[in-house]
Amino acid sequence: MRAEYDFSASKPNPYIKKLRRPITIRLDVDAISYFKKLSEETGIPYQNLINLFLTDCAAKRKKPNLAWK
Repeated sequence: MRAEYDFSASKPNPYIKKLRRPITIRLDVDAISYFKKLSEETGIPYQNLINLFLTDCAAKRKKPNLAWK
């Protein structure tokens, strides 16, 4: 191991904006089943699909319909 390292030519981490945080969330069984089926069709893990969907909703500032009958 060196005594000193030169970081003057280093670049910032390009993925710093894409950090992920593990959380616990309770989802309806039907919602999980939907994304798992979609996962089988697309070959993309269902957790990634849920993340892509939520990221798209946040980017478009979508809000849930809170008018229940």
